[in-house]
Amino acid sequence: MVSFRRLLSISVLFVVVIALAGVVGLFAVDAGSGPDTTDPVPFHDTVTTGVVLENVDDADGSDEIDVPKAQVFYSQYEYVVGYRGVERFVDAYDTPDHEERFGYPLAVYVTDYGASDDVQLTAEGYPTLTDGSTDWIDAESAVFVVNSEARTPAGETVVPFSDRADADTFVDNHGGTVVGWENLLEYEFEIDDADVVRDRAVQRHAHADELVAETTTLRDRSVAVVVGEDAATLEEAVEIAPAESTVIVPEGVHEVPDEIEVDRPITIVGQGTGDSGTDSGSDGDGNGDGNETSAVTTLRGNGDGSVLVLTSDRAAVADLRIDGVGNTTEPDEDEDRDVDDALEMAYGQSDAGVELDEAPNALVENVTIETPATGVLLRDAPESVVRNVSVHGSDHWSDSYMAVTTIRSPNAIVEDSTLTGGRDGIYLHRSDGIVFRNNELENNRIGVHLMYTSNTLIADNRIEDPISTGIDVMTSPEHNAVVGNEVRNASQGILMAGSRSYVADNLVTNTQVGLTTGAGNSIYEGNVLADNVQGVQANHMLPTNEVTGNDFVGNDEHANARLGTLRVWSEDGKGNFWHGAIGVPGSDTGTVTDGATLERSYAPTDPVDKRLHRVDGTPTLTRAPAIDARSMFEGAVSGMRSESIVDRAPLCEPANPDLLERTEWEPPERTC
Repeated sequence: MVSFRRLLSISVLFVVVIALAGVVGLFAVDAGSGPDTTDPVPFHDTVTTGVVLENVDDADGSDEIDVPKAQVFYSQYEYVVGYRGVERFVDAYDTPDHEERFGYPLAVYVTDYGASDDVQLTAEGYPTLTDGSTDWIDAESAVFVVNSEARTPAGETVVPFSDRADADTFVDNHGGTVVGWENLLEYEFEIDDADVVRDRAVQRHAHADELVAETTTLRDRSVAVVVGEDAATLEEAVEIAPAESTVIVPEGVHEVPDEIEVDRPITIVGQGTGDSGTDSGSDGDGNGDGNETSAVTTLRGNGDGSVLVLTSDRAAVADLRIDGVGNTTEPDEDEDRDVDDALEMAYGQSDAGVELDEAPNALVENVTIETPATGVLLRDAPESVVRNVSVHGSDHWSDSYMAVTTIRSPNAIVEDSTLTGGRDGIYLHRSDGIVFRNNELENNRIGVHLMYTSNTLIADNRIEDPISTGIDVMTSPEHNAVVGNEVRNASQGILMAGSRSYVADNLVTNTQVGLTTGAGNSIYEGNVLADNVQGVQANHMLPTNEVTGNDFVGNDEHANARLGTLRVWSEDGKGNFWHGAIGVPGSDTGTVTDGATLERSYAPTDPVDKRLHRVDGTPTLTRAPAIDARSMFEGAVSGMRSESIVDRAPLCEPANPDLLERTEWEPPERTC
C-alpha cells in the first residue's frame, strides 16, 4: 500500500515542477492575435460542439435546418472551435471553467444570414436558407436577433446579421429583438440537447414497435400447402404455394438436400408442439420469460451452403429449428460474386441458417439455428424483423461466424433473441437505423459490432463473457443511441466512436476498460461503471462531451484521459458519483438524485484524488497545503490541466441506485 508520506512527497515535487514550467512561459499568449490577424476557416475544419443534428427533416421532410454558427480562436487552444448555434458559444463563455480549458477568445466569427437571398423558418421554427449560403463576419461588428420564433431541436437559436436593416426585416417577419455583441454575451439560453436525444431514442422504440406489429401479421396468411399432404417435400411446397399464403411444415426432421429459395411473399411455419431449445425468453410470445420455444419442426441442411434463402419482400419463416448449415464463411477467391466492398466480401457472403437477400420487410420469428457459420444473414433487407431467435455457434469463437449479420439493411429490427458463441453476436454494416434490443449475448468475440452504421438504437441487451468487447462502435458514425445495456466480464465494455451519440443507463462491470468516450459531441449519462480495472477512458481529444449522472464505483481507476485539454464532467450543478470522493454536502440541486452535491471538486486523473478510494491516508493528504497550492496554480493558468478530468459538482449519493443493486458493490455509510 502506498504510504501517506510517499504521496505527500510526490505532490510537493509536482507543484514545484509545474511552477517552474509556468515561469518560463510555457503557455505564452500571442497578444497580437485577433480578427485583424486571423481569418475564418471552413466550418468542417473546426472542432465542432453541439449534439443536435445540423440537418433535420421538418414535418413534411422537405426542408433542412441551417443552424447559425460561430467559430472561435482561443489563446490556449490550438484548434478553431466551431459552435452549432451562436447561443452555444454564449452559454459556454459564461461558465467558470471555459477560460481554464481554452484560454480567452482571440477572435469570434459568426455566419451572416443577411448574405443569403432568403431566410425562412419551418413550421417548427427551424431556420432554412433558400440558397444555402452564408458568409463569415466578425461577431463584434454583427447584430443579433434574439427571442424570435427561430429554434433548433434543442431550443431557441440566435440569428446573426451584418446589416441592421436585414435584422429588422427578420424581426418584422418572425419577431424578436435586435442586440449587439456585448449585450448578447449577457443573455442566458436554455439549451437541452439531452431531451432531444432522449426523445429520439423513445421515437426509435415506437417506430420499431409499429414495424414489428405490422410485420408479424405475415403469420396470419391463410394456409395453402401442408408438407406431407399437398406436397412431398418442403421444396415442392414452396414451388406450388401461391403468393400471400402459408406453407405448414409438420413436426419432425425434414431433410433439405439443397438450399431452398423463397422467391415469393409466402410464410413457412413449423407445426411442432414440443421443444426445439430455448430462446432469449420469448417462447414465441415475446414476453422474454425464458421458457422453451414451441417449434420442433427441424429443417436439416446437407452441410453445404445456406438452408433457407429468402429473395422476396414480405417473406416469412417461423417456428422452426434449423441445422446442417454449411461452414463456408467467405467465398473462394475464384468464385465470381458481384461484391465491391471488401468488408462485405469478408463478412456478408457466408453460409447461413436463414439468408435474406434483397428481401425487405421480411420476418424471421421463433427460429432456433445451430450453425458453424452465420445464423441469420440480412443482405439488402431493409425493415425486416428478426425476433425470438436462438443462434448457437461454436464453443470457441474462431470456429464459427456471426450469429446475425446485416449488410445494407437499414431500419431492420433484431429483438428478444439469444445469440451464443461465434465471432460477433451481431455485425452491422452500412445498416443505418437498425434497432437491436432486448437480446442476450454470451461467449461471442464481440457482442455488438457496428461498422459504417449510424442512427441505431442498441438498447436493453445483456452481454456476458465476450472474449474481446461488449459493444464496439467503429468507423465514425453519427447519432447512435446505446441505452440500458448490461456488459459483464469483458476485456472492453462499450467502445464508442463517431459523434453526436447518446450513451445512457448502461451497466458495465468486471472489465479491463468499462467505457470509452470516443464519440464526440455526445451525451454520456446515467451509466454505472463498477468493479472495472478502468472505469472510463476519455479518448476523444476534444472536450465536447457531456458526462453527468454516472456512478463510478469499485474501479481500480475511475477514469483516465488521453491527449486533449481539460474535460469538465459536470453541467448546471450536476456531476457524477465517484466512490471515494470527499467533502461535505453543499446545497441540494435536485437535478440528479434527492441527495446533494459535495462542495469539493473531484478529479479522477489527479494523482491524489484518483487514490481516494484505494489508499489509506489519502483523504488527509488532500487537505495538505501543498495540494491546495497546486490546485490553485492549475486553476489560475489556462491549459495547465490538459489530459485531465474534473467534476465540479460530484454527487454525494449514487445517481443510479437500481443499477447499482445489480453489482456487488456496497455503498459506504454517508449522510447526505
